[in-house]
Amino acid sequence: MREAVVALVLLGGVLVSVLAVLRLLTQRRAQDRLENSLRDEAEPAAAPIARRLVRRWWWVSFVLAAIVFGSLWGFTGWPWTYCSAFAVLAGLLSWQAESMLHQQLLHRCEQQLADVIDMLVAAVKAGSTLQSALESAAESSGRPFRPQLEEVIRRVRYGADATAALSDLTERVPLETVRLFATSLAVNWQVGGRLAQTLANVGRTIRDRIEISRRITAMTMQSRLSVVSVMGVTYFIAALMWRNDPERMAGFLRSMVGQYLVAIAMVLQGVGIVWISRLSQPKF
Repeated sequence: MREAVVALVLLGGVLVSVLAVLRLLTQRRAQDRLENSLRDEAEPAAAPIARRLVRRWWWVSFVLAAIVFGSLWGFTGWPWTYCSAFAVLAGLLSWQAESMLHQQLLHRCEQQLADVIDMLVAAVKAGSTLQSALESAAESSGRPFRPQLEEVIRRVRYGADATAALSDLTERVPLETVRLFATSLAVNWQVGGRLAQTLANVGRTIRDRIEISRRITAMTMQSRLSVVSVMGVTYFIAALMWRNDPERMAGFLRSMVGQYLVAIAMVLQGVGIVWISRLSQPKF
């Protein structure tokens, strides 16, 4: 019976991962067909359009939780309450890790955008045109923002509308700073104006946002470490109790009340980690 449940859980995890991958491939193919048709009409010789910068892998958490549950249930013989608690904890932690990597990617993109604006301001003040300034800034930039900026330059070079190309940039990189940058360039492209002064103000605003974000992260680091310390102390106390009186501790863990209490405590620990992380993220 147990082997059948393990097989069903593992099969469900594999099916979920396969369906998620197929869905992503279908969406990507549909987007590629749409972009290819638009490029054939307006830009027949253009290179492939850059992919969307922000990609989330939230489905990995569900697959990992299913794998953890099936592995513990099948190879350790633990009660389903402990297996479920470890599965939920693994899913929440993996989801939190994916969210942290996502935020790091966005922060790196904002930092590169600020550097690009500084190079644009210097090039425009030196007398370069906006398009040549963008090209030189893109050459000096790095990933992940460089392919997105090169896509804008490529589309403008092949005769596409600059406003539409910048609007697509804000869709591929959905950040407030990128939207502000694209709006400033689009307005200057249409009506003109003092671009160097405008971009300097935009760059100053972006760097202020980055500085505030770093300060918030530093100020909330104490609360994050406190949560991790409380979790470590909990397991340390449990290990001491097991060493001092293993029979009573084993009886408590085998009892139904003990199983539910331990499982609820583990799930609440994972929820607390996610909660603290959400509270420490700046929203401005």
